[in-house]
Amino acid sequence: MTANTITKGRTRPFFSFREHRGLTIGAALTALAVLVPLLALIALSLSGGGADWPHLARNVLPVALKTTLLVMTGVALLTASMGIVPAWLTAYYEFPGRRVLAWALVLPLAVPTYLAAYAYAEFFTFTGPAQSLIRALFGFKTSRDYWFPDIRSLWGAVVILSFVLYPYVYLTTRAAFLMQGRNATDVARTLGASPIRAFFQVLLPMARPAIIVGVTLALMETLNDVGAVEFLGVKTLTSAVYTTWLNQGSLNGAAQIACIMLVVVLGVILAERWARRRQRFNLGRSTSMARRSSLQKLSGWRGALAFFSCLMPIVAGFGLPVYVLGGYAVKRLDQLLDPTLQEAILTSVLVAGAAALVTVGLAFLLTYALRVTRSRNMLLLNRFAALGYAIPGTVLALGILIPLARFDNFLDHWMQSAFGIKTGLLLTGSALCIIYAMSVRFLAMAEGAIEAGFHKIPSHIDMAARTLGRNPRETLTQVLIPILKPAFLTAGLLVFIDGIKELSATILLRPFNYNSLSTYVYERASRAAVEDASVAALLIMLAGILPVIMLSRSINAGVARAET
Repeated sequence: MTANTITKGRTRPFFSFREHRGLTIGAALTALAVLVPLLALIALSLSGGGADWPHLARNVLPVALKTTLLVMTGVALLTASMGIVPAWLTAYYEFPGRRVLAWALVLPLAVPTYLAAYAYAEFFTFTGPAQSLIRALFGFKTSRDYWFPDIRSLWGAVVILSFVLYPYVYLTTRAAFLMQGRNATDVARTLGASPIRAFFQVLLPMARPAIIVGVTLALMETLNDVGAVEFLGVKTLTSAVYTTWLNQGSLNGAAQIACIMLVVVLGVILAERWARRRQRFNLGRSTSMARRSSLQKLSGWRGALAFFSCLMPIVAGFGLPVYVLGGYAVKRLDQLLDPTLQEAILTSVLVAGAAALVTVGLAFLLTYALRVTRSRNMLLLNRFAALGYAIPGTVLALGILIPLARFDNFLDHWMQSAFGIKTGLLLTGSALCIIYAMSVRFLAMAEGAIEAGFHKIPSHIDMAARTLGRNPRETLTQVLIPILKPAFLTAGLLVFIDGIKELSATILLRPFNYNSLSTYVYERASRAAVEDASVAALLIMLAGILPVIMLSRSINAGVARAET
């Protein structure tokens, strides 16, 4: 008797409705957990009678919305130019250092935007290396003797964010270039087109979908940032939510601004879909030997220009922050013995570890449910659950705080009336709300990693296990989970590292006496004591290097498999 039994002329499926009912309920609850903050936020913005709206519409929103759009426009243009050129050079040309530069160009992703802002402000301040060198060279004595651009400005925010976020464009564009092969370029060159003309008229249009995806990811991270823009004094919508909530005490006003941010996020997503509505990635391939032989060699000044064109983004996005913060940290290694820093390290590890476990578990539930049910409803639930990554951290924090606070108040009132016990703030007064926020925001990341692992397991393996007598639980625990261990580890590591770096939601949701590495750095940088935060900042960047190396290795392996 096999798993498929004949009953009344019909074949019983390997997974009956009763077997996936629990999975469906779990997936629905997971999607609901992602949607609850959004629904709570919308409900709060519509409550309160709109007393704050006239002030916000007149004095806050025009400036914040204009600044946000200007920052996003600048980041889109700069990240595109910084990501496309190195992707083109490393994909189609051979020059000194190309192999090392190809993976090193991803390193700026290890630097959170707020750490980059702290490092650049220190480097370009009056007493920093840049202005000190200018005064030494030209004999200037005071700042009135010369002009120097102010890094704490809108243009400074655009440049700093772009230096850190350009790898999103680089990764997607380079992957598209590598998958295109040389055919289209060779045809263009045969028809008399120069390399530059072939780049603009052939390669760029073919890679446009990948470029748009990379720019969209960079813009999502721009909207999520609160530490960098606040430190640089740039009044974006994100900082407006923060100041309206905490400084002015207007929860309704903050919710209304957060809803405007959601509209901006939705606009970015729709613009991305519209821009590539008729575009498809070209998946033409060439063998690895053909690709190596077809790389055009650059030597002399052309090779040097290509080398420095790829090196400068690495120096700007990774080298300078490590130089500044690492230089401070080397002189303050004794801070590792500071109990406050040790507590922050322990808190970061515990909270990020708990968030990784929860997120990986939920991501596995969603992907496994989709695998066994193969229904459109389950696919829709998966897409709802992935919405968290598109929600900026400040918006997510505000949406989470409202339902959790109301639940705490309800529970406290019920316990007092029923048992005379005061429970206080069980959820909002603990790290659980931060774990909740991290799980919602990074669920899409973990789901992608586990889904990639499932794609490597043919569906007939499940059927074979059932045919050999194993029930669904045994098939899952004895067959699928052992195969998926690398995917679990990858997903967990990605969530863990991003949890350590996370600041935008943590800074708003943290309870009293809560300090993680990110908030430890944020508090000291806010007091203009970046030097005292350098050891913690260096630890965050060192932790961020691990997933970057994994990402580079996986991309190189994937390209190698595609080329063979």
